[in-house]
Amino acid sequence: MYKFESLNDFHRVFGLPKPVHPMVSFINIKDMTINPGLLPPSMVMPFYKIAFKMSLCGKAKYGQNYYDFGEGGLVFTAPGQIFESPNGNASSGYILLVHADFFLSYPLASTIKQYGFFNYAANEALHLSDKERAAIFAVFNIIQEELDSRIDHFSQDVLISQIELLLNYSNRFYGRQFITRKAANNNLLQKIEDILDEYFNNGTASESGVPTVQMLAERLSMSASYLSDMLRSLTGENAQHHIQEKLMDKAKERLSTSNLSVSEIAYELGFEYPQSFSRLFKTKTSLSPLAFRASFN
Repeated sequence: MYKFESLNDFHRVFGLPKPVHPMVSFINIKDMTINPGLLPPSMVMPFYKIAFKMSLCGKAKYGQNYYDFGEGGLVFTAPGQIFESPNGNASSGYILLVHADFFLSYPLASTIKQYGFFNYAANEALHLSDKERAAIFAVFNIIQEELDSRIDHFSQDVLISQIELLLNYSNRFYGRQFITRKAANNNLLQKIEDILDEYFNNGTASESGVPTVQMLAERLSMSASYLSDMLRSLTGENAQHHIQEKLMDKAKERLSTSNLSVSEIAYELGFEYPQSFSRLFKTKTSLSPLAFRASFN
């Protein structure tokens, strides 16, 4: 794995001229020299990367359906994330690289971590409609013009305001994408129910512990953060909430239909310590497990 230390290093590796700004770079992918034989299989950067890639263009398949956002898509990565080296296939588009230190002393240094799409996988890219693409490119153009003009004391303020606008647009457009995915994912909740039922009913919970959001996401072939954002758009609740609700359903079922002790039920549901189970149960129901069993009887 190769670790980039600076923008200058990135430009050198991909055959680009030196960046005009030490912490921000806007790159036309066509200008990059990609030689797979000379690149390591994977890389890691200290930059935020926002890439518009035409290779995502055409009809985007979601489940068994297609949604035609034919003008390409945006892919986001955060500093420290590992990505595979380009394989040399023809590609076009643009890459905006911003060193994390560029945001220091600005509120965006902390608020940028709230944008969940920096944790999404590449196949969960933001697909753009024509109007959305025009809005993103308008911001790209301002950033490029600012970098191409003389760098002065106002450059950082201007660039950060445009980057923040770009992120807010992307947030809005991801919201639209969640809505358009509803038709293809109207059975998502049923899939989650089936996975969790199987997990609890076949003894996996007692062997592997309480199910996690990561486990659920892997079974659904999506990232954990994307799953939680999708569920919020559908139900208003995140993935952890859905897991805990299923835990409570199973706990109530066992408390009301079996003679198992509270400890036995806790272990069966994947809890290492019965106290943890009792604490969660009371938080969710306002009753202890024993009090629930007594009131049910």
